[in-house]
Amino acid sequence: MKDNDVWSIVHAERAALVDDLGRLDAAQWDEPSLCDGWTVHDVAAHLVHGARTTRLNFVTSFVRARFDFDKQNARGIAQVRGATPQETLERLRAAASRTSAPPAPLDTRFVEEVVHGEDIRRPLGIGHTYHEDAVVRAVRLQTRTSASFGGAKELVARVRLTATDTDLVIGDGPEVRGTALALLLAVSGRPVAPEVLTGPGVPALAAGA
Repeated sequence: MKDNDVWSIVHAERAALVDDLGRLDAAQWDEPSLCDGWTVHDVAAHLVHGARTTRLNFVTSFVRARFDFDKQNARGIAQVRGATPQETLERLRAAASRTSAPPAPLDTRFVEEVVHGEDIRRPLGIGHTYHEDAVVRAVRLQTRTSASFGGAKELVARVRLTATDTDLVIGDGPEVRGTALALLLAVSGRPVAPEVLTGPGVPALAAGA
């Protein structure tokens, strides 16, 4: 997949989320997301900050945060979170077509848009069908990225992930079966219903989560 193809998918996912957020009421913006400690509004602000991030300002902000990703993210949210949900939404809409990114593999944009999209949608009962390539590439990236950089390389080292809806098999060990999206959420530290993942490797995956 060429970079332009990646960005076209990212832009489509951002636009779809903007549409979904535009239908929320004030109470829904304050709902807890799947991202621990963040509300729906916080996740939306994080996505604004991520879309605005460049290689230079990422490095600068990371140094100022003393190389602490959590502190860097918290500061980013505080910088761009609007006084109202509508203000944050307008900022996300304005940033949706950007092609800037931090110094990381471009597939991190798929992780951001899909995982954080579900952080917002699932607690609110909003369904969405993601681009298959975006989900598969996000899973592959997460499983080869170490936990210190937000990935799950160590977590999945002892299991085999098998997607039930696409041609995706990763790892060697007791099998964990589920949709590619469910696998992505699981390896990204998000809660998934017990019946969504099956196979003898589920306990090992859960124990390391």
